[in-house]
Amino acid sequence: MTILSKLLATAFLAVSVSLGALAQNRFGGRVELDRTVYDFGDIQTSQGPVSCSYTVRNISDKPVTILNVLSSCGCTDVKWTKETIPAGGKGTISATYKNEDGPYPFDKTLTAYFSDIKQPVVLHLRGVVHEKPLPIGEMYPLHFGSLGMRSAELKAGNLTQGQSKSGEVKIANIGKSPIRVAFKDVSEGLKLSVSPETIPAGGTATLTYTVTSDRGHWGKCWYYATPTVNGSTARAVQAVKPEPRPERGAEAIVADPNPEIGAGKERIGVWTVIKEDFSGLTREQRAAAANPMFSSSTFTFGQVKAGTKVEAVFEGSNIGKTELVIYKADSDSRRLTATQLPRIKAGGKGTVKAVLDTKGMPSGEVLVILTLTTNSPLRPIVNLYVTGFIK
Repeated sequence: MTILSKLLATAFLAVSVSLGALAQNRFGGRVELDRTVYDFGDIQTSQGPVSCSYTVRNISDKPVTILNVLSSCGCTDVKWTKETIPAGGKGTISATYKNEDGPYPFDKTLTAYFSDIKQPVVLHLRGVVHEKPLPIGEMYPLHFGSLGMRSAELKAGNLTQGQSKSGEVKIANIGKSPIRVAFKDVSEGLKLSVSPETIPAGGTATLTYTVTSDRGHWGKCWYYATPTVNGSTARAVQAVKPEPRPERGAEAIVADPNPEIGAGKERIGVWTVIKEDFSGLTREQRAAAANPMFSSSTFTFGQVKAGTKVEAVFEGSNIGKTELVIYKADSDSRRLTATQLPRIKAGGKGTVKAVLDTKGMPSGEVLVILTLTTNSPLRPIVNLYVTGFIK
């Protein structure tokens, strides 16, 4: 396998994981879950297995059956209600994380399949395993005054238009007196709540965040809020430097941290990936929908000197029967900017263009990802890759 192939495989994995869903969580008009993310917080290796459950409510007027639930790995056992859930009734999905793999952060998924719902529902169970108890300020190393968080970046996962999704994380009071945590300057479409509202000294609470989609937002979207502690704001301080663990080849993938959050900033950010809702389409409508096809998904610019502006060109066509609309183009690097996003008629052709500014980039092989959000139910997300070598 070539270096480029390895990089593309790593990039595909990274994008797939980052595009992975999240208590208002309704699916297919049939079921509602009390949560799709369960955060165990901090646990010890000596605790042994830990368990959680998700409540499923049938919000339709017809019976619903949980057909199957698949775990992402053998480290998690799962059980679910096998009986049909009547209209208005409830069922459960229960999971046990075996906690056998030693100290590390974990994020395991459960994929649940329901009768008469086309897309499966992805559930998460998360936590951080420690070999021995740590001071609370180290377990929650990003400090806004007496408020401790693991990170200022919260992931809400995939979101389709018309949906609201929620997630939750643990936060802590690293001070010596009780605190009340609230939020100000909250982005439209984002809601946050803390339970309990008053966190005792050395105690923890659950921060719940809910994002509601709207047609003014597409692709990767950030929502922000400024936490207040007893009515006051504070700039974040990173008490413990995180240890990056890139996948093999990931060092060449160009991705920038969000400059709006992190150490020295007052805000936290919640991001989600918003896509079109295709759940109401008939089989005939799907067959007649737009379908983008690119002659190549990779643009290679060869070798250039740092500081060169490279124009990447991707020739595409629409082999579907309705017009292709590209709602938005995203990149995890501010150095890559889309300059041309065509609307392509059925059977027509068009060109996507982007400019990569290599000024300040390190020498060596690089890979930058451009992600398109489209109106195609067959390819709602299209990843294009810009790669080359900087001298």
